[in-house]
Amino acid sequence: MTTISKALLALEERFWAGDAEFYRRNLDDSCLLALARTTGVFNRDDVARTVRNGHHWKDLDIKLKGVIEPVAGVAIITYQARAMHETGEPYAAVVSSGYVKRDSGWRMTFHQQTPLETPDGA
Repeated sequence: MTTISKALLALEERFWAGDAEFYRRNLDDSCLLALARTTGVFNRDDVARTVRNGHHWKDLDIKLKGVIEPVAGVAIITYQARAMHETGEPYAAVVSSGYVKRDSGWRMTFHQQTPLETPDGA
């Protein structure tokens, strides 16, 4: 696994469990989201406000599908995620996030989730 793959995978895992301050530190100034319930361009504070005291996911399992860096300083990660929400609801999705390298490190600028029909990802 490349250095960029490891760095982005570590960030993705933290986004699943991170609190609002983690989001503020690791999102770019604006971020394009494509989710089942929310799609559009939001600034990092808008997104961070939606993260009440951290996400409520447990038993996160990520299967990396690929990481590309089409140009220096821009990278995209894609993976399949499975997790259990605090309510006990299982969740599975194919996830892609785009990152841009800033002086302070990699910052998420794009995020997309396609929920899978079955929680086991089949």
